[in-house]
Amino acid sequence: MPRRFAPVIGFLVALGVPLLPGVPPFWITLLDYIGLYAIVAIGLVVLTGIGGMTSFGQAMFVGFGAYTTAILTTRYGLSPWLALPVAIIVTAVAALIIGAVTLNLSGHYLPVGTIAWNISFYYVAGNLDFFRRYDGISGILPLSMFGVSFLDSARLYYLILVVVALAMIATENLLDSRIGRAIRALNAGAVAAEAFGVDIFRVRIFVFVYAAVLAAISGFLYAHMQRAVNPSPFNIEASIEYLLMAVVGGASHVPGALLGAGIVTLIKNELQDVLPKLFGLEGNSEIIVFGVILVLMLQVAPEGLWPLVSAPFRRALAKQRFSGTAKLVAQKSEMLSRREPPPRGDKLLEAIGLRKRFGGLVAVNDVDLDIRSGEIVALIGPNGAGKTTLFNIITGVDRPSAGHVRFNAHDITSMPARLVARLGLARSFQHARLIPGMSVIDNVAIGSHLRADAGPFRALLRLDRQEEGRLKREALAELERVGLAGEAERPALSLALGRQRIVEIARALSSDPVLLLLDEPAAGLRHQEKAALAALLRKLSEEGVAILLVEHDIDFVMGLCERVIVMNFGSKLAEGTPAAIARDPAVIEAYLGLGA
Repeated sequence: MPRRFAPVIGFLVALGVPLLPGVPPFWITLLDYIGLYAIVAIGLVVLTGIGGMTSFGQAMFVGFGAYTTAILTTRYGLSPWLALPVAIIVTAVAALIIGAVTLNLSGHYLPVGTIAWNISFYYVAGNLDFFRRYDGISGILPLSMFGVSFLDSARLYYLILVVVALAMIATENLLDSRIGRAIRALNAGAVAAEAFGVDIFRVRIFVFVYAAVLAAISGFLYAHMQRAVNPSPFNIEASIEYLLMAVVGGASHVPGALLGAGIVTLIKNELQDVLPKLFGLEGNSEIIVFGVILVLMLQVAPEGLWPLVSAPFRRALAKQRFSGTAKLVAQKSEMLSRREPPPRGDKLLEAIGLRKRFGGLVAVNDVDLDIRSGEIVALIGPNGAGKTTLFNIITGVDRPSAGHVRFNAHDITSMPARLVARLGLARSFQHARLIPGMSVIDNVAIGSHLRADAGPFRALLRLDRQEEGRLKREALAELERVGLAGEAERPALSLALGRQRIVEIARALSSDPVLLLLDEPAAGLRHQEKAALAALLRKLSEEGVAILLVEHDIDFVMGLCERVIVMNFGSKLAEGTPAAIARDPAVIEAYLGLGA
């Protein structure tokens, strides 16, 4: 059976559950709740599991959706289906405001901030007459469509099932897109993604709002299922449970959200019935046992249960991804546009008096340099000489304490990295910064982020396939250029370190740069690989691409570069042709050594 039919078959099986003989209505209602919880957990997969932003505030956004439709339908007589878009807009605006304030926090302050917002919402709803305080709002109309009422839990089950399926499909579409790669970079690849033009803060805000909107849709369905709302289901305990569902199922896997919602809900329900019968335990004792079970579960599966469930199908999944990539690449569509390289010999980069202080340490001290189109220049010196810091200043990762940088007739001195990338400057990093959980080809494709413009809405509806095909085709072309086309579908971090550096070069090339900054590109490469890299860099130089590289392999540098700049203790020690640098007494003493 083809792998792509498995979700369809699963959906058809789920459709038949209420029709099975002897299924009690209570179990259908329980499945309704699992579906509602799963919708929220899907948002948390994107927000927390993939985006790396831990939120304990999702119950608040469920409450926004529930209270909005409750107020509009009971107080103002609005149709529930007209109340739904209003609930989504209200929640999205609230999430936008809350996210703009809260997402500036980092580390443990972010989850603490979401806790504060959720607690505030709970007490505001419980103490204002507008929300009818803790008594809540009752008399909410059941949903109906084309004359069919969803008052019955079995009928509502079908509606919730369709919404869950749509949420999963839309989320998978989103993650398999240009924006999806940016989202995957948030957790452990933000610096690299921003170096290729990704606006990290805007992506974080979008993910925060997206997860909130899914929660609001769940809240809308909950309100019309219960036909009453009060603050109790939207407290901090509910937010913790939502997060727990995502983690138990597999925080970085969309199907894991449904699995986690089902497991957590069923275990809690069963414990409430079983414990009093077995041990005579009363009160909230099931919470204690529930906690112990979940801790043991996470000990067995620290990445959640979905990776264990899907393990037998991992090879089929990889084959499906490869097939999908091949189809995209094979599409007949226009190639990505390329920028016209400046005339060979034109000055591209000029740095004047650059200085960078870290407290009392001067890492870069009054350094001047210039790079011309088509030129290959090496930046060498001992460890700690300030070479990488100089790279970071030029590319916008760090701001200089003094001095100016001009690139391609633009002053980029205080320009953030994502804007510097727009001008045609690309880089690799001293320590390879490939994005975990992504394939080689997807890591390379993020380099072309600025060469496309498909946004999240096109991605959700899968209207970005032609553009995605162009991006993947460009990524594959660059992988062929560096000799790694055969590794395209492998997990990027499974490659040897030297090959990871080559993938970084392919990623940089996919941005169509006019200036390429390479930080120790030959580290970890064998002799033949270094020769292939040197040949590639010479070819790029002939095409008009300027290259500034930091490298400790002196033979590699001397045989490749037209000019060498030597740094020591943050200052420029010498500059000249490779032959002149090799004979310079100061350079020999500070770096090359007597055997040079």
